[in-house]
Amino acid sequence: MTESTDWPLWEVFVRSRRGLSHTHAGSLHAPDAEMALRNARDLYTRRNEGVSLWVVPSAAITASSPDEKDSFFEPAGDKPYRHPTFYEIPEGVKHL
Repeated sequence: MTESTDWPLWEVFVRSRRGLSHTHAGSLHAPDAEMALRNARDLYTRRNEGVSLWVVPSAAITASSPDEKDSFFEPAGDKPYRHPTFYEIPEGVKHL
């Protein structure tokens, strides 16, 4: 039997109720997606906290670095049309 440290790392996302977004709950090691899903159910939804689970191999996730946030998100700063303050809201519109 292989040790669990040889198994890939999986990120677990739980949706607590219908209509809500999935949120990151934690990580676990498992040999395959099916076992990761079963282990995530047992570990992160013991008290019926969830209605849906996602398990994603950690190696498949690509993320931006917090250290590069200024340079990474800077190009959007010079485009005022992307901000809602650029547009006038018509009268009578309560939620936009």
